[in-house]
Amino acid sequence: MKIKTKELPYEQVIALPRPAHRPPQKPSRLLGRLVRILGAKDLKETGFSYTEERMEAVGPGPWLILMNHSSFIDLEIANRIFFPKPYCIVCTSDGFVGKEGLMRRLGCIPTNKFVTDLSLLSDMRCAIHEKGSSVLLYPEASYSFDGTATPLPRKLGLMLKRLDAPVVSVHTEGAFARDPLYNCLQKRRVPVRATVKGLLSREEIREKSVAELDALLDREFCFDNFAWQRDKGLRIAEPFRADGLERILYKCPHCLAEGKTEGKGTRFVCRACGKEYELDELGQLRALAGETEFPHIPDWYAWERAQVRRELEEDRYLLDVPVRIGMLVDFKAIYLVGEGRLRQDAGGFTLDGCGGKLHFERPANQSYSLYADYYWYELGDIICIGDREIQYYCFPPAGTPVAKARLATEELFKLQKRQPRRRAGE
Repeated sequence: MKIKTKELPYEQVIALPRPAHRPPQKPSRLLGRLVRILGAKDLKETGFSYTEERMEAVGPGPWLILMNHSSFIDLEIANRIFFPKPYCIVCTSDGFVGKEGLMRRLGCIPTNKFVTDLSLLSDMRCAIHEKGSSVLLYPEASYSFDGTATPLPRKLGLMLKRLDAPVVSVHTEGAFARDPLYNCLQKRRVPVRATVKGLLSREEIREKSVAELDALLDREFCFDNFAWQRDKGLRIAEPFRADGLERILYKCPHCLAEGKTEGKGTRFVCRACGKEYELDELGQLRALAGETEFPHIPDWYAWERAQVRRELEEDRYLLDVPVRIGMLVDFKAIYLVGEGRLRQDAGGFTLDGCGGKLHFERPANQSYSLYADYYWYELGDIICIGDREIQYYCFPPAGTPVAKARLATEELFKLQKRQPRRRAGE
């Protein structure tokens, strides 16, 4: 899938009018049927099936539907489960670029990832209580990099209380293994299924505290797709299964070099020290010589997270790279405005570019995670920062570990939250 881009000088882009806020539309049943037809091939190839639990507790809807996010097939799965019942979809604003009318008729509600959006709650309430439409929300807001759950925003339970709607959860199995984000959009032959659960009735939401609701959601969104594959004995024999694995396993645990790993075919190697691994058909790594430090890929990723946290605590962490810059200010195009430099340190992000005309800062305490992506709309790996008005899509040089930037963002946010507040005058 591609996205419309346009080259324009920064000063012209910054002067463009911003689109007016529009409330959500009730989704078109005709377009919903078209999505069903277009998704039929993928779902047939995966032998898709689903089971329901406790749906009597939440009634006939409309609901807030919370779904884990693994790959593009998630949208086709949701359509198979819920159509012809109407449901709106909360999606990233760049999904509207070049096709705003279509997306609105589908019932999509645009928002910027990991940015405080005060209008989103009112839009969701409008969809549920005025349009009579359920709302599908991916609370993780991004695809999982390593097949485990990504952080959920705190006080999500407060949103449940303010929405005052029953909650349905959808948990998929196999969707990540079929098309993991790092694997260069190459699909594998994997069966996919889902469990649809009536998670919370209105009465249960009212009875529970925000902390209790948050804890329940954390338990619901706790999973490990690589462990699921291993424990199910699901063999993935495709010869390209290790392609792109360096996007998440960017640091070698043997020699500690960064940006020197490479996944190709079924092998994973560090070009700095030469250590080589085989990714077997059950998704586990095995060193061809010497110790296998982390057979389980999420354990390697967790080790990288711990390494990043140590760098932050010791004030050694720094990302400082040249970038190509795209901007989103309306739904007409991603505007390519030139070159710049992106820096991330303990204070957060700083972006400078366009001959000194562009300067943007995002403090570390403003977001609990980062919109980072691989092969974004087939343009390249990105790091995206911004606010409600403007999103900056930064394309660093090939091989830059955008996963590390996301880990650093998440760990910085935790560290900032744990620091004691200073009293006035200190």
